This record gives sequence, C-alpha cells and structure tokens, in this order.
Amino acid sequence: MGENLNMIAVNGIYENGIIRLDRKIRAKKTIKVIVTFLDEELQEDSKRITLKDFSFLKSREVTKNYKGSLSEDVIEDRRAEL
Repeated sequence: MGENLNMIAVNGIYENGIIRLDRKIRAKKTIKVIVTFLDEELQEDSKRITLKDFSFLKSREVTKNYKGSLSEDVIEDRRAEL
C-alpha cells in the first residue's frame, strides 16, 4: 500500500441492512471505510455452511447417488462466483 492513512473510529448501529453512525463525518470526496461487527450473536448468510452444521454421515447420504466429480464442481462453482 505505502500510502499514509488517517483513521478515525465512529460507533454506530446496523439494522435491517442500514448502518447509522453516532455522529456525522465530513469528507470532501468518497472515502473507503472498514466496518467491524462486534455482536457475538451475528448470523452468517444462510447459504453458507459452518463446521457445526457439517455431518460426514449426512453428506455421504446426500451425495450417494451423485455421479460427477464433487471437487471439480466445487472448483467450477467458486470460479463462477468470481
């Protein structure tokens, strides 16, 4: 990166897809931000699978009739997301 960055921290809330800051920020141009969610009870996107949701036996049952290459299909799916 190499550029000098000035950073400020501003509290706020996230609700229904909208972030509301506790104070106004004045900027002369569009600026980049970093948003960090602090709540421990955040729910991830329902499409994602977490380790606690994974069951080896269940995955074997679901894929028992699958005839293709699962690893190739996963790679193809990831490329399509790019």
